Amino acid sequence: MAPLPQRPDSAVIRDALGVGVAVGLSGFAFGVTSAGAGLSVWQSCALSLLVFTGASQFALVGALAAGGNPLTAAAGAFFLGVRNAFYGLRLSAVLGYRGTARPLAAHWIIDETSAVALAQPDRRSARLGFTVTGLALYVLWNLTTLGGALGARALGDTDAWGLDAAGPAVFVALLAPMLRSTVERCTAGLAVLLLLVTLPLVPAGVPVLLAALAAPVVLAVHGRRRAPAPGEAIPVAPVPQERAGASHDAPKEDRA
Repeated sequence: MAPLPQRPDSAVIRDALGVGVAVGLSGFAFGVTSAGAGLSVWQSCALSLLVFTGASQFALVGALAAGGNPLTAAAGAFFLGVRNAFYGLRLSAVLGYRGTARPLAAHWIIDETSAVALAQPDRRSARLGFTVTGLALYVLWNLTTLGGALGARALGDTDAWGLDAAGPAVFVALLAPMLRSTVERCTAGLAVLLLLVTLPLVPAGVPVLLAALAAPVVLAVHGRRRAPAPGEAIPVAPVPQERAGASHDAPKEDRA
């Protein structure tokens, strides 16, 4: 098999900057949401600097804003961030970093950097895309977090402005274009249903954990529909009918 052609550096950088800038600007929404949840400016900035995974950060401050227990909120954020460990297993072979570069790169392993790196045809382009995306996103996310937190403090009550919905709105806007298959849409729909049903019944932060059960449930149902039942005949393509007169050509059985 012929090797894939190497992409020009300019194309890789253009794509990486596009992803980094587009997603990095949503840090404003996190800063506003975090301030509305009662976190100080430095606490909001510390989350972006040290955690740096948007879904987990939104889950944490959202649970706190709803009055949830900090441990429950942290647990929900942790489970959302576990997916990055699986990205790391795949990217370790793709990027091939060694020594001190590995823990530094691990901090930037998120959805966006993984997508850009894995889309490249060779290691050099993957490293370039990963680095440019991670750097642009990290810098812009933290700057916009600071701007959003300071702006929310200046506005006062974020609920009065409706800015408490900014975080969930951004998250839905980022997620919706990714739901292409029926399985993905069913998973998202069931997760929303579980969230709405359990929200008034269990402590804040727990509905997020329960909504995660949507994925294995939908996959189990989908797999059961595709797999044939025990003893069920597997349909076989019809065999083309022999040409007319073939039976006459075959030797007839001798009869006693």
